[in-house]
Amino acid sequence: MKTHFRKYLITGLLVILPFFLTIYILIGLFKFADGILGRIINNYLVQFVGFYIPGLGLILSLLILLTVGYLTVHFLGKGFYAMLERWFTKFPLARYIYPSIKQIVEFFFSKESIAFQRVVLVEYPRKGIWSIGFMTNEGIEEAKKKISEDLINVFIPTTPSPLTGYFILVPRKDAMFLDMSIEDAIKVVISGGLLTPLFSGPKHQNT
Repeated sequence: MKTHFRKYLITGLLVILPFFLTIYILIGLFKFADGILGRIINNYLVQFVGFYIPGLGLILSLLILLTVGYLTVHFLGKGFYAMLERWFTKFPLARYIYPSIKQIVEFFFSKESIAFQRVVLVEYPRKGIWSIGFMTNEGIEEAKKKISEDLINVFIPTTPSPLTGYFILVPRKDAMFLDMSIEDAIKVVISGGLLTPLFSGPKHQNT
């Protein structure tokens, strides 16, 4: 009886908790975005007009984002953006926080995806220890000629951010190519191995 109770309880948590947390986070994000401008303007609306508009802050925030994006693309350009970044990162705490936040935002929203080609296993940082990496390109030609090896460029990500890590050159014969998708490998890295994708059989031949 106790075993069944525990099984049902854990199964219920696994089913309900992801939905609940997702809804909770979405509501929190909506309230945060709406509260930036909506609270101030709605206070005036209630005081002078007698009603408020739900979601007004979110709408205004979207309009501001669109306006800033339009002005940056068509008028201000990358020079102004770079100057603003340099000014902002002069603040003591901002210089440490801003670059990481920028990398994460660019990773999820940029149209230009990071050029990971395949997921590979390599023995890194030493023999006997395997690390998940991403093949980013064929090896550097000069390096290939210097050591007479067919090399590939491999990026070894660090947990929890797949945007930071180590770049290494690996002999192609020493890299084990996986059939895992780039997205699944990124999930493994971000979760520190807590999330592991199911293996449904080989799809590619190792190259």
